[in-house]
Amino acid sequence: MGRWIIPDIHGCARTVKVLLENMLKVTRDDELFFLGDYIDRGPASKEVLDYLMDLQERGWKIHCLKGNHEDYCVKAWEEDQKWHLFKPGIQKAWENVGATETFNSFGIKRPREIPQKYIDWMKNLDYYYELENYILVHAGMNFRIENPFEDTHSMIWVRDFKVDFEKTKGRRIIHGHLPEDYSFIDFVIKNPKSHDFIALDNGVFNTKKAGMGNLMAFNPDTNELFAQSNLDM
Repeated sequence: MGRWIIPDIHGCARTVKVLLENMLKVTRDDELFFLGDYIDRGPASKEVLDYLMDLQERGWKIHCLKGNHEDYCVKAWEEDQKWHLFKPGIQKAWENVGATETFNSFGIKRPREIPQKYIDWMKNLDYYYELENYILVHAGMNFRIENPFEDTHSMIWVRDFKVDFEKTKGRRIIHGHLPEDYSFIDFVIKNPKSHDFIALDNGVFNTKKAGMGNLMAFNPDTNELFAQSNLDM
């Protein structure tokens, strides 16, 4: 049995399948943790959601967290139910970060055309997951308040934070959200005292920038780090 943490997939269905099935060779005995942002930017958002939902339906040990892109999608879908002729404001904001690619993957033109089952799935995603030595979250946590577990908005949107180990009970944070260079991710994993968090997002959609464009997988028990280069773009 292995445990694997995978950050932002961003509509790269072929990449995540090859990472899991060919590189990691995962089985039903493995436990998979996904850090959110399954949709947008890449060409196959619907296929990514179908793949993850199918794994869950077949009884795989899979935990999926909510990212800010899922939050955009759900809010745009809900707002679009109220409008008929005009484009909702939230949709315009969402389109700036990759909604068009998601529309194309579903073969639609408006958020409200996304089937209800996908919206329900995204609505019910967890905001964080606790392991023995880590707290998993999409973006980070707000340690300026007494109980950071109450601020779910920060968990999917925060861009800067400093871990309060008293509030995490000594556990480091593992998150995605902000793409980091591969060398930085590798350094932080190999030098755990250097940072109080592990940022796993390598910007899988950013294939034109050196040090980026990989989908990462991290084993919290063995400290192994794997990188699958983008196969979708």
